[in-house]
Amino acid sequence: MQLAMVRGAHAARAAATIRCDVHDTGAIALRLSELQYELPAGLIAQRPVEPRDASRLLVVHRDSGRLEHRVFGDIGEYLEPNDCLVLNDTSVVPARFFCRRATGGRVETLFLYAERDGWRVLLKPSARLRIGEHLECPGTTTVLRIDERFARGEWLVRPEPHIDALDFLTRVGQTPLPPYIRRTPETADVDCYQTVYARRPGAVAAPTAGLHFTDSLLVRLAGCSVRQARVTLHVGAGTFVPVQAEDLAQHEMHAEWYEITPSAAAVIEASRAAGGRTVAVGTTSVRVLESLPGGELGPIGGESEPRRGWTDLFIYPPHTFHYVDRLVTNFHLPGSTLLALVMAFATPALIRAAYEEAIAERYRFYSYGDAMLVL
Repeated sequence: MQLAMVRGAHAARAAATIRCDVHDTGAIALRLSELQYELPAGLIAQRPVEPRDASRLLVVHRDSGRLEHRVFGDIGEYLEPNDCLVLNDTSVVPARFFCRRATGGRVETLFLYAERDGWRVLLKPSARLRIGEHLECPGTTTVLRIDERFARGEWLVRPEPHIDALDFLTRVGQTPLPPYIRRTPETADVDCYQTVYARRPGAVAAPTAGLHFTDSLLVRLAGCSVRQARVTLHVGAGTFVPVQAEDLAQHEMHAEWYEITPSAAAVIEASRAAGGRTVAVGTTSVRVLESLPGGELGPIGGESEPRRGWTDLFIYPPHTFHYVDRLVTNFHLPGSTLLALVMAFATPALIRAAYEEAIAERYRFYSYGDAMLVL
């Protein structure tokens, strides 16, 4: 089995309602300081809710500033026939594993992606590692030779003897839970930290907005003539890297591999032609759609070839969205590119008000947390 990409290769309840001021148009570019907020540590979700669609849902109305408190299973009440859910079908690989130096020191390794010449990884601790050093992988015959060091703490390692990355990770790897989940990965995380529609291995972090969907919910929505289109964006570790530059225009965005097939594009186009709205499930689906050349969705390559590549698109206010009409998303880290994207889709003032309300109502934040629906 091989990874899907190689770098360089191609229960309903009454809704409570709140209103807030939404006069901030987002016309002025956002500053880093505006992406900051204080979050009580107790609101960082350490485990998911069960069932998945029992998580809470904060519904944000962009036109009026109204906020509604619902549960995720209610989402169908806000969708209409011919609307289209755009779902990221990437699959999280067991990317976290441990090696040992010749001195016996343990090195935590996070696989990022495969290259023709080896694997890109993050190594920790890394201060004393040297080019040419060999790292043993306990329980295997594989040794990783360190070949090169890059910016952002990335390294190029070459497995000796050669082994397919996914085969190796399936054998020795763990679920790469994000650093704010302060516990050791458990067997349950193998399924919980994965969408029910995950199909294409390659992500090292989950497209978390999709974690709230169950198979039965998707079937129920399809029965209401809500369409579904599957796209792919392999979420990288860079999703957790905070913005450093006060002027967001100076931030260097990480790149992630994406693909949209002609069949997916056709579903979205048919939805729009029938008067439906495009509902992006997660910031990753947004980035796929907004990364298409010239904002043109289709037809694609004579209806035979997918569009694929690496996108380093950074979306922040002000931004004109070409295809996204609705957004399903989780609550994101302060200072993150993901929060900037959500503020671009609504307005900074409205999203700040929504986050304040979510904190006051003790919503659960981040990957295993609750969700927002921005209308």
